[in-house]
Amino acid sequence: MLTSSNIIDEIHICPNCGQKMACCQAPPIHVGDGLGWGSEYLFICLNDNCPLFLNGWEHCEIDYGHSASYRYMELPGSRESNVMMVAGKDAFKGSVVDKNELSRQDKRQKKIAGAVADLQGAEAAGNFAPALYLACEEAANLSDRRRAITILAKIAGPEIIDPLRNHKFRDPALEAESNTAIKAILERHYLRECPHCYELIKMRAKKCKHCGSEIA
Repeated sequence: MLTSSNIIDEIHICPNCGQKMACCQAPPIHVGDGLGWGSEYLFICLNDNCPLFLNGWEHCEIDYGHSASYRYMELPGSRESNVMMVAGKDAFKGSVVDKNELSRQDKRQKKIAGAVADLQGAEAAGNFAPALYLACEEAANLSDRRRAITILAKIAGPEIIDPLRNHKFRDPALEAESNTAIKAILERHYLRECPHCYELIKMRAKKCKHCGSEIA
């Protein structure tokens, strides 16, 4: 099974120049037919002295009447190849995959997958840790994060309020769901937030024990 971590370790050699090809992020749209490439990554020859690239300028000028050339490309896990038209020598050089970053992404995705799996029995076990992690993990699937927040509202205690409050949600709707969950947790524990210092106080408190303010 191909994974991003072993894809980047593949060695692909350009048959036109004999140079090692670079692992790059695939463009979102196939230049030729509008279809996807079938892979998130492509191996592309970025050698500016490659004969295909050097000779492609004249070929494109004659055949298409504009300034462009070609880069040789192969798909991961195979020797299926193609040529990609490029408008300049810098094309794809900014999309070369960083191995260390890819490794970090793989670890992050595995952690997310583990937390999603742990959600299954989290509510019954009273274990809010995987739910809190997913709620604050922006790379996780939206439906999993919403499910996690629902679980937090049911089983979590006041200790998860600060992590939720301090997290900067990119999705305003998800932030609203988080605030609703916080409200449910406070009500379940007969607590509220002091309107002056935002520390937790008892629901019927008339004075904040933290900042000393009178509570209406």
